[in-house]
Amino acid sequence: MIPGLDDVPGIPPETKRFLAELRVRGFSGDIADQYSDRLTLATDNSIYQCLPEALLFPRHSADIELLTRLADESFPAITFTPRGGGTGTNGQSLNHNVIVDLSRYMHHIIEINIEERWVIAQAGVVKDQLNDYLKPFGFFFSPELSTSNRATLGGMINTDASGQGSLVYGKTSDHVIGLSAVLVNGEAIEAGPMSAAEAATRGMASSREGHIYRTVVERCRTQRALILEKFPQLNRFLTGYDLRHVYSDDLTEFNLSRILAGSEGSLALITAAKLNITPIPQVRRLINVKYDSFDAALRNATFMVEANALSVETVDSTVLNLAREDIVWHSVSKLITDIPGQQLLGLNMVEFAGDDEEEIDQRVAVMCERLNQFITAQQAGVIGWQLCTEVDEIERIYAMRKKAVGLLGNARGRGKPVAFVEDTCVPPEKLADYIAEFRALLDKHELRYGMFGHVDAGVLHVRPALDLTDPQHEILHKHISDEVVALTGKYGGLLWGEHGKGFRAEYSPEFFGPELYQELRSIKTAFDPLNRLNPGKICPPLQADDRAMFRVDAVKRGTYDRQIPVNIRTDWRGPLECNGNGLCFNYDTFSPMCPSWKITQNRLHSPKGRATMVREWLRLLAEKNIDPATVEASRPGFMLRLHHTLAAKRGRYDFSHEVKAAMSGCLACKACSTQCPVKIDVPDFRSRFLQLYHTRYLRPLRDHIVAAVESYTPLLARIPRLTNLFLRRKLVHQIVSKTTGMVDLPLLSVPTLKQRVASHPTALTPASRLFQLSEQQRTKYVVLIQDPFTSFYDAKVVEDAVKLITHLGFHPVILPFTPNGKAQHVKGFLQRFAHTASLTSERLNQIARLNIPMVGVDPALVLCFRDEYQRVLGDQRGHFTVALMHEWLRSVPFQPAVMQPKSLPWYLFTHCTEATALPGSAQEWAMIFAHFGARLEAVNLGCCGMAGTYGHERINLENSRGIYSLSWQRKLESLPAERCLSTGYSCRSQVKRFAHTTLLHPLQALLDIVAAQSGGQA
Repeated sequence: MIPGLDDVPGIPPETKRFLAELRVRGFSGDIADQYSDRLTLATDNSIYQCLPEALLFPRHSADIELLTRLADESFPAITFTPRGGGTGTNGQSLNHNVIVDLSRYMHHIIEINIEERWVIAQAGVVKDQLNDYLKPFGFFFSPELSTSNRATLGGMINTDASGQGSLVYGKTSDHVIGLSAVLVNGEAIEAGPMSAAEAATRGMASSREGHIYRTVVERCRTQRALILEKFPQLNRFLTGYDLRHVYSDDLTEFNLSRILAGSEGSLALITAAKLNITPIPQVRRLINVKYDSFDAALRNATFMVEANALSVETVDSTVLNLAREDIVWHSVSKLITDIPGQQLLGLNMVEFAGDDEEEIDQRVAVMCERLNQFITAQQAGVIGWQLCTEVDEIERIYAMRKKAVGLLGNARGRGKPVAFVEDTCVPPEKLADYIAEFRALLDKHELRYGMFGHVDAGVLHVRPALDLTDPQHEILHKHISDEVVALTGKYGGLLWGEHGKGFRAEYSPEFFGPELYQELRSIKTAFDPLNRLNPGKICPPLQADDRAMFRVDAVKRGTYDRQIPVNIRTDWRGPLECNGNGLCFNYDTFSPMCPSWKITQNRLHSPKGRATMVREWLRLLAEKNIDPATVEASRPGFMLRLHHTLAAKRGRYDFSHEVKAAMSGCLACKACSTQCPVKIDVPDFRSRFLQLYHTRYLRPLRDHIVAAVESYTPLLARIPRLTNLFLRRKLVHQIVSKTTGMVDLPLLSVPTLKQRVASHPTALTPASRLFQLSEQQRTKYVVLIQDPFTSFYDAKVVEDAVKLITHLGFHPVILPFTPNGKAQHVKGFLQRFAHTASLTSERLNQIARLNIPMVGVDPALVLCFRDEYQRVLGDQRGHFTVALMHEWLRSVPFQPAVMQPKSLPWYLFTHCTEATALPGSAQEWAMIFAHFGARLEAVNLGCCGMAGTYGHERINLENSRGIYSLSWQRKLESLPAERCLSTGYSCRSQVKRFAHTTLLHPLQALLDIVAAQSGGQA
């Protein structure tokens, strides 16, 4: 039995009083102070970990004015740190104070002016969200970054973010027209361009804003010469605080927003921004240039920049090889093919863009001709190139490049490439020599590393592989930081060319010099004299102790993970390897990962949130010398578990309850197991947690009902009409809902599957007869593997599978139903699942020896044979293979039919587990349909919200309905329902429940097509 975990860090009394008063004063947002909530924002995309005191999620700027004003008036010890998407790589949004998260509610686009080319948006708007909004107008917000699908505008402004294309498009601050912000005393201000005279006039006011203007005007004018001397002439100019660009070059224009951009929330809380927008280029071309060495790729980039390319991005072989092992590679494999006899060790992605197609194509032609000359002469390390002319192809390449950031976290071994010296910037013409020394520095320490970045701007992301649970590597992290600071200075560059300072601000005095660093502190003092906004970042105010600054050797995630024994860290690899990349926070509702995050907007209900919970849970267990492996097999008595369950109901605290709440929100869709760059697989460790949690606490009745579904459903299916008669009654619905927590239970199939296929000559052939067939006879047989949902609740699909197989000239045999165990695994009955999997594997291995294809129709159940069975049974699983219908059809030789040009297309709604585990499945279905002269188009969408029995649990009903509305409902309403197909039983069931429409399985549509072509009936 696991112990109770009640000793967790509390909240300071002053913070508790502040939160209570905030509620009384009418704060309309969310206030979160549970340990689990605090843990979710204790990390970001960096290596650091700082536990906040509490979290605030304001709904609008009035909430921010209220919380800052209240603290200023009555709680001077309370400090704040603003937070957006949490994608910073240097701890910018981490602190031990009250976190103000603007991403949950303040994500609205307020106004757009096409004629003047600007948009006003709140700070919590995600960058890709803004661009999706702007696209129909023909515009986009041009500063680019790899985390664009979860990074917020507020975060981009606070770090002055930039990335691919910055030579042309510049940094975020170059596109900020004005900012709305709230000062630490609750004053709301508007910062934007104005004349120098107006700035001076504003500085005469007696308010805090007036004092700020007065200070900034005076210090930036007085120190103008020193500022120009110290700020490097680089595309990625020095940020935090940008004294260089507050004034125009002729000193006639003034813009306070330049000070706020890059300030990392240390001066004010930015609530909204007025941004200029850029017309989308009408013509785009991308050349993927391949090299025999990474050094060659770096040195060749200068010639590409001189050719007026929009951008030149590069990746090394480490990143490329990791991409090849990821789901993302299937989308780009034809665009980056290998060169026979050559080893691809570096890749430059060179983009040309504009509105004049002839001009762009001419530039591309010149570039390609020059590349051919290099190849012929065997010069510059160029070994090949490929041209992408379609926007879709270009976006797929960049998606791979963006995912490379997280993919490095999936490198093998304990040491993982980590971000801490990854955005250094040097003059582009010096980059190759600089990187040569950089690599020598890392080689000296015998470290592996990955490299990618923006060679056109002189920025290369270098991530050395460190195991930060190793104290020696933690020391090495500081040594390397110091060495890279010196190396970057030698080449006239910056340590922070793109991702802000964060914990690295300790090096600011060295870059700025003591005199200018004092000026930064003067600016901080004007805005925040008591150091109450993100204290420890950028610089302290004049009267504060400089030792209060965060340091690069601060406490890290690895510091806490180190407290978990190595054998446990190895056994629970998934949650321990989460690197904070945050791809699971993708704002796009049409992406599969993660449905529970998308509907709740609560980071606790995400793969990262759940991984954070489990790693802390494991740490707390380790403090009590508990090894989960020794507990998993225990079976404590009922009375003891009842005692703990009743104590929990009476309010006894146990951190395990908070972990359980996070796990219960998971749909077990398994998108994270492939979509997450490090593939943490929440359903896997969720099941293990649930098994351990219930060694101490009783399970709810619905868990037992769900886990036993494969036991009682075949029995109920013997009397389907009687069972359905009861299920249709409203009173029964109410009783079932109240007693079991289950709702909207489906009706059993009538007629039953057995009745439907009774007249078929081979469908009900006993399995024993198969062993009597000759080897030649067996080549014409196909075995259908049943699943409990399709066979008993949607039997028409299995019947039609029998008909389709028959039409194609084969003899189908339905194997008697054998439990799969998926539901047991989902609910954490792992011992029962292992027993079920063992029995079923034994039976399927017997059939497999006949070399007769085994086929299943439901993706979730078939994929369980491949994944969960392998994890639980290992080598004892055997080597049987159950194919999905499209996988078997792919192996069948057909005579291709002629495509009917006027035929209406079919639309495929793929099960989310299938779409992420088998990303090529939709394309394969389309190819199969094309063989029979029909068109099938894959529909891009997320999870349907049913996910097995998740949607049937009353506690999940509203979230299930909400998830369905995010993508499935919108797509179905835009398409003819009679042409829509779905592979998953749970998906079809969800559509039937909410849209009152019955979708066909694609095999059923294919049956109609095949039957029509053969002149028969389906």
